[in-house]
Amino acid sequence: MTINLNKGQSVNLAKQDGGSLTRVRMGLGWDAKVVTKKGLFGGTKQVQRDIDLDASAILIGAGNVLDIVYFGKLRSSDGSIQHTGDNRTGAGDGDDESIIVDLPAVAGSVEQIVFVVNSYSGENFTEIDNAFVRAVDSAAGDTELVRYELTGTGPHTAMVMAKLTRSGSGWSFTAIGQPGQGRVAQELVPLALSAI
Repeated sequence: MTINLNKGQSVNLAKQDGGSLTRVRMGLGWDAKVVTKKGLFGGTKQVQRDIDLDASAILIGAGNVLDIVYFGKLRSSDGSIQHTGDNRTGAGDGDDESIIVDLPAVAGSVEQIVFVVNSYSGENFTEIDNAFVRAVDSAAGDTELVRYELTGTGPHTAMVMAKLTRSGSGWSFTAIGQPGQGRVAQELVPLALSAI
Protein backbone atom coordinates (compact mmCIF):
# COMPACT_ATOMS: atom_id res chain seq x y z
CA MET A 1 0.00 0.00 0.00
CA THR A 2 1.46 3.36 -1.05
CA ILE A 3 1.59 6.22 1.45
CA ASN A 4 1.04 9.64 -0.13
CA LEU A 5 2.89 12.33 1.78
CA ASN A 6 2.42 16.06 2.09
CA LYS A 7 5.27 18.52 2.47
CA GLY A 8 7.08 17.98 5.78
CA GLN A 9 5.60 14.56 6.56
CA SER A 10 7.81 11.58 7.43
CA VAL A 11 7.33 7.83 7.43
CA ASN A 12 9.55 4.95 8.51
CA LEU A 13 10.48 2.78 5.58
CA ALA A 14 9.80 -0.89 6.15
CA LYS A 15 8.62 -3.81 4.09
CA GLN A 16 4.93 -4.55 4.16
CA ASP A 17 5.69 -7.72 6.16
CA GLY A 18 7.51 -5.61 8.77
CA GLY A 19 11.04 -6.64 7.75
CA SER A 20 13.89 -4.27 6.95
CA LEU A 21 14.31 -2.80 3.50
CA THR A 22 17.51 -3.58 1.67
CA ARG A 23 17.20 -1.81 -1.71
CA VAL A 24 15.21 1.35 -2.28
CA ARG A 25 14.82 3.06 -5.63
CA MET A 26 14.06 6.77 -5.56
CA GLY A 27 12.17 7.62 -8.73
CA LEU A 28 11.66 11.11 -10.15
CA GLY A 29 9.09 11.81 -12.83
CA TRP A 30 7.91 14.95 -14.61
CA ASP A 31 6.26 16.31 -17.74
CA ALA A 32 6.81 19.56 -19.56
CA LYS A 33 3.72 21.75 -19.73
CA VAL A 34 1.98 21.89 -23.07
CA VAL A 35 1.73 25.47 -24.32
CA THR A 36 -0.24 27.01 -27.17
CA LYS A 37 1.85 28.88 -29.71
CA LYS A 38 0.81 30.99 -32.63
CA GLY A 39 1.63 29.51 -35.98
CA LEU A 40 3.25 31.21 -38.93
CA PHE A 41 -0.06 31.94 -40.67
CA GLY A 42 -2.17 32.94 -37.65
CA GLY A 43 -3.22 29.48 -36.45
CA THR A 44 -2.28 27.95 -33.12
CA LYS A 45 -0.69 24.66 -32.17
CA GLN A 46 0.06 22.75 -28.98
CA VAL A 47 3.78 22.47 -28.25
CA GLN A 48 5.58 20.57 -25.51
CA ARG A 49 9.19 21.59 -24.86
CA ASP A 50 11.79 19.18 -23.59
CA ILE A 51 12.88 19.98 -20.04
CA ASP A 52 16.06 18.47 -18.60
CA LEU A 53 15.53 17.87 -14.90
CA ASP A 54 18.24 16.06 -12.98
CA ALA A 55 17.83 13.93 -9.87
CA SER A 56 20.79 13.81 -7.49
CA ALA A 57 21.59 12.37 -4.06
CA ILE A 58 23.66 14.35 -1.58
CA LEU A 59 25.14 12.18 1.19
CA ILE A 60 25.53 14.01 4.50
CA GLY A 61 27.21 13.07 7.76
CA ALA A 62 28.08 15.21 10.81
CA GLY A 63 26.73 18.27 8.97
CA ASN A 64 29.11 17.86 6.03
CA VAL A 65 28.65 16.69 2.45
CA LEU A 66 30.42 13.35 2.07
CA ASP A 67 29.52 12.55 -1.55
CA ILE A 68 27.20 13.55 -4.40
CA VAL A 69 25.64 11.14 -6.90
CA TYR A 70 24.35 12.79 -10.09
CA PHE A 71 24.46 12.41 -13.88
CA GLY A 72 28.20 13.17 -13.88
CA LYS A 73 29.05 10.68 -11.09
CA LEU A 74 26.66 7.76 -11.36
CA ARG A 75 27.93 5.76 -8.35
CA SER A 76 28.75 6.80 -4.78
CA SER A 77 32.31 6.33 -3.58
CA ASP A 78 31.22 3.48 -1.28
CA GLY A 79 29.29 1.83 -4.14
CA SER A 80 25.98 1.83 -2.25
CA ILE A 81 24.14 4.34 -4.44
CA GLN A 82 23.67 4.08 -8.22
CA HIS A 83 22.13 6.69 -10.54
CA THR A 84 20.55 4.93 -13.53
CA GLY A 85 21.32 7.70 -16.03
CA ASP A 86 20.27 11.06 -17.37
CA ASN A 87 16.87 11.74 -18.99
CA ARG A 88 17.06 15.03 -20.87
CA THR A 89 13.41 15.45 -21.88
CA GLY A 90 10.95 14.05 -19.31
CA ALA A 91 9.33 12.09 -22.14
CA GLY A 92 7.49 8.88 -21.34
CA ASP A 93 5.44 7.59 -18.45
CA GLY A 94 6.61 6.67 -14.98
CA ASP A 95 10.01 7.44 -13.51
CA ASP A 96 12.21 9.56 -15.73
CA GLU A 97 15.31 9.24 -13.55
CA SER A 98 16.07 6.82 -10.72
CA ILE A 99 18.61 6.48 -7.95
CA ILE A 100 19.01 3.04 -6.36
CA VAL A 101 20.15 2.86 -2.73
CA ASP A 102 21.55 -0.37 -1.25
CA LEU A 103 20.68 0.57 2.34
CA PRO A 104 22.86 -1.97 4.23
CA ALA A 105 25.88 -0.93 2.12
CA VAL A 106 25.59 2.81 2.86
CA ALA A 107 28.69 3.90 4.79
CA GLY A 108 28.05 4.25 8.52
CA SER A 109 29.22 7.87 8.39
CA VAL A 110 26.21 8.77 6.19
CA GLU A 111 23.38 10.02 8.38
CA GLN A 112 21.13 11.42 5.66
CA ILE A 113 20.69 11.14 1.93
CA VAL A 114 19.05 14.26 0.51
CA PHE A 115 17.40 13.96 -2.90
CA VAL A 116 17.40 17.12 -4.98
CA VAL A 117 16.15 17.97 -8.43
CA ASN A 118 17.35 20.81 -10.62
CA SER A 119 16.53 22.14 -14.06
CA TYR A 120 19.78 21.72 -15.93
CA SER A 121 18.27 23.44 -18.97
CA GLY A 122 17.29 26.44 -16.80
CA GLU A 123 13.48 26.32 -17.03
CA ASN A 124 11.65 27.08 -13.81
CA PHE A 125 9.01 24.94 -12.15
CA THR A 126 6.10 26.92 -13.63
CA GLU A 127 6.94 25.06 -16.87
CA ILE A 128 6.77 21.59 -15.30
CA ASP A 129 3.71 19.38 -14.69
CA ASN A 130 3.13 16.14 -12.81
CA ALA A 131 6.44 16.13 -10.91
CA PHE A 132 6.82 13.51 -8.18
CA VAL A 133 9.36 11.59 -6.18
CA ARG A 134 8.69 8.11 -4.87
CA ALA A 135 10.42 5.42 -2.87
CA VAL A 136 10.12 1.91 -4.26
CA ASP A 137 11.16 -1.39 -2.64
CA SER A 138 13.25 -2.62 -5.56
CA ALA A 139 14.07 -5.92 -3.82
CA ALA A 140 10.34 -6.80 -3.83
CA GLY A 141 9.31 -6.29 -7.44
CA ASP A 142 9.28 -2.49 -7.41
CA THR A 143 6.56 -2.14 -4.78
CA GLU A 144 5.84 1.56 -4.27
CA LEU A 145 6.17 2.51 -0.61
CA VAL A 146 5.92 6.29 -0.52
CA ARG A 147 5.00 8.98 -3.04
CA TYR A 148 5.32 12.75 -2.79
CA GLU A 149 3.55 14.76 -5.46
CA LEU A 150 5.10 18.13 -6.19
CA THR A 151 2.10 20.44 -6.04
CA GLY A 152 3.69 23.88 -5.83
CA THR A 153 5.11 25.60 -8.87
CA GLY A 154 7.07 28.79 -9.03
CA PRO A 155 10.05 30.65 -10.43
CA HIS A 156 12.58 28.32 -8.79
CA THR A 157 14.86 26.08 -10.85
CA ALA A 158 15.60 23.52 -8.14
CA MET A 159 14.05 21.77 -5.18
CA VAL A 160 14.98 19.57 -2.27
CA MET A 161 12.41 16.86 -2.83
CA ALA A 162 12.96 14.42 0.04
CA LYS A 163 15.49 12.83 2.35
CA LEU A 164 16.28 9.45 3.84
CA THR A 165 17.41 9.63 7.45
CA ARG A 166 19.12 6.81 9.32
CA SER A 167 16.97 6.02 12.36
CA GLY A 168 18.32 3.25 14.57
CA SER A 169 18.56 0.13 12.45
CA GLY A 170 16.29 1.49 9.70
CA TRP A 171 15.61 4.54 7.61
CA SER A 172 12.82 7.12 7.43
CA PHE A 173 11.60 9.07 4.40
CA THR A 174 10.66 12.76 4.69
CA ALA A 175 8.96 14.80 1.98
CA ILE A 176 10.56 18.26 1.95
CA GLY A 177 9.54 20.31 -1.13
CA GLN A 178 11.91 23.22 -0.43
CA PRO A 179 12.44 25.41 -3.53
CA GLY A 180 15.72 27.00 -4.54
CA GLN A 181 17.91 28.04 -7.44
CA GLY A 182 20.55 26.00 -9.21
CA ARG A 183 21.29 24.14 -12.43
CA VAL A 184 23.62 21.43 -11.05
CA ALA A 185 23.69 19.38 -7.85
CA GLN A 186 26.81 21.07 -6.49
CA GLU A 187 24.97 24.44 -6.46
CA LEU A 188 22.28 22.85 -4.25
CA VAL A 189 24.57 21.85 -1.37
CA PRO A 190 23.61 24.86 0.83
CA LEU A 191 19.92 24.15 0.18
CA ALA A 192 20.38 20.46 1.04
CA LEU A 193 22.25 21.28 4.25
CA SER A 194 19.48 23.67 5.30
CA ALA A 195 16.97 20.82 4.93
CA ILE A 196 18.62 18.45 7.42
